[in-house]
Amino acid sequence: MQTRPYTYLFRIQYLGLRYHGWQVQKGVKTIQGTLHRRFRYLLGHEDFTLLGASRTDSGVSCLNGAFELFLKHPLDTASFLFHANENLPPDIRLLSCQPVPASFNIIQDVCRKQYGYFFSVGEKPHPFLTGTLAYAGKNPNLPLMEQGASLFQGQHDFRRFCSPGKNTENFIRQIDYAAIHPVKEDLPWLPTENTWVFRVKGAGFLMHQVRRMAASLFMLGNGELSLDRLEKALQSTEKSPLCPKPPAVGLVLEEVTFRTESLDIS
Repeated sequence: MQTRPYTYLFRIQYLGLRYHGWQVQKGVKTIQGTLHRRFRYLLGHEDFTLLGASRTDSGVSCLNGAFELFLKHPLDTASFLFHANENLPPDIRLLSCQPVPASFNIIQDVCRKQYGYFFSVGEKPHPFLTGTLAYAGKNPNLPLMEQGASLFQGQHDFRRFCSPGKNTENFIRQIDYAAIHPVKEDLPWLPTENTWVFRVKGAGFLMHQVRRMAASLFMLGNGELSLDRLEKALQSTEKSPLCPKPPAVGLVLEEVTFRTESLDIS
């Protein structure tokens, strides 16, 4: 028998600059830890569980992520959403809250995640932008970077494009979409001139995979890596990363999509 039978799905967005990632860690500020403290205050107890759909790293931001709240008693979703946003810090915002059936699994029911790695080229960007924008160099070869991004599409072994975890044995991942676009209205506070985004979509990613993919494209655009070497790295069985991981500040979890048959969204 479930001890917390009432389950709610929240949509969330946050600026990750001041946080050490999603997951609770002792002695540091995290998104999950901040939510737990504020929810404990609003609910008046600690008899609840929070479970996220994706564990973003330190400094990584989110536009439309998701987490689940498990409770013993039903929740007035509209009232709770309002008061939660009133009590959360300004760099965290809850977008929606809805009840979900017990059959819903926030980890297993994810069918796609979309990430964007935002970066600028040309003159070094204004220091105020460094919390949300990486820098790819003065004059990288963007058409060549676009060619490199297209190589990631499909099913590949990404062991050279990640930071292997202790229990990581399967490095095969399916990338449904990978491309570089100029930034237009993606993030309205960013300048549109000389600002680009490397966007990827897939069911799941390895640790630091998107960031290392972006770093390889930066190296490609700046003449530090050839297209042939990049392609061969996707067929390699070497375990050493092809390139260093770039700063987390450019990375944004843009969207988490669930299998709609698991949700009552009518």
